Amino acid sequence: MPNTSKQAILLLADGNIFYGQSFGKIGTTTGEICFNTGMTGYQEVFTDPSYTGQIIIMNNVHIGNYGIKDTDVESESVKIKGLIGRNLEEQFSRIQAKGSLNEYLIANNIIAIEGIDTRALVAHVRTQGAMNCIISTEITDIEKLKYELAQCPNMDGLELSSTISTKTEYELGNKSGNLKVAVLDLGVKKNILNCLVERGVHVKVYPAKTPLSKLKEFNPDGYFISNGPGDPAAMPYAVETIKDILKEKKPLFGICLGHQLLALANGISTFKMHHGHRGLNHPVKNIVTGKCEITTQNHGFGVNPESIKNNSNVEVTHINLNDESIEGIRLKDKPAFSVQYHPEATPGPHDSRYLFDDFVAMMHKN
Repeated sequence: MPNTSKQAILLLADGNIFYGQSFGKIGTTTGEICFNTGMTGYQEVFTDPSYTGQIIIMNNVHIGNYGIKDTDVESESVKIKGLIGRNLEEQFSRIQAKGSLNEYLIANNIIAIEGIDTRALVAHVRTQGAMNCIISTEITDIEKLKYELAQCPNMDGLELSSTISTKTEYELGNKSGNLKVAVLDLGVKKNILNCLVERGVHVKVYPAKTPLSKLKEFNPDGYFISNGPGDPAAMPYAVETIKDILKEKKPLFGICLGHQLLALANGISTFKMHHGHRGLNHPVKNIVTGKCEITTQNHGFGVNPESIKNNSNVEVTHINLNDESIEGIRLKDKPAFSVQYHPEATPGPHDSRYLFDDFVAMMHKN
């Protein structure tokens, strides 16, 4: 049973304190606070490698009410540092579920706090911006919590991809397929790889710091730069690899962190957003086709719109209709493009999966 009788404390870096009840594992955890507006898909969110180093507020009032299922994952383990909710549910209704949210969090050593006014907390984060926080179900001394929180590194300038990337190469898909893609794993989601495999692509996934010379041994028809956590500006190794890939003039597709790194490889700067985009309902306009799509997003950094104005070789292809941030780019002189959002959309609507078809068509054409 959840520890509903045990008090838990949430302390923000700006000094605000919230009291709730313990859920999941007993202990203390720190990370950058962020929020996700999705009503479903909590298990996929928890296992998304892009959430490494972050404590997440789930906006929906009830989280856990359909339990946990082995296949609803984006990686091999839970990646969030902690969970904040209004009502974190022990009981579940889905007949296919293998267990409860509480059991899942305990098994994955995740500390959570429930009974929080998440609407007020999210409004505070939207106003004050992303910041570090600490959750504890064992420490009640506020001064001690402040000391522990001060040890938590800031996300700005933090390199995380190499810590969660695959340690060994692996392959997926039909090896007799007519297209091969080398994937640079910076924290790739399983369903991104599935979207490539479903299109008949033979995929080989490589560790984050793999140089182009090693990627070329696979003789790929295209290159994919994955999503992932941390600050793209703290990843010069990946920027240099992408610069080398672009010299090959083979198709390149980047998603999320891969989008930011493609921009950096072309002299366009990135920046840390005030509170980021995380949810399943962000409207994006495809400037090329004029069509709009509802997208899944998870990012706290973005491409600098002022920096891109001075680059005549990079074309903006997609914009966010909420804040006009840059959601997609392509190069004019090379077969390379990227998007800030997640077209695989697990969880979320599948409006944007055409981008995988575009990438396959680009490889066939090339």
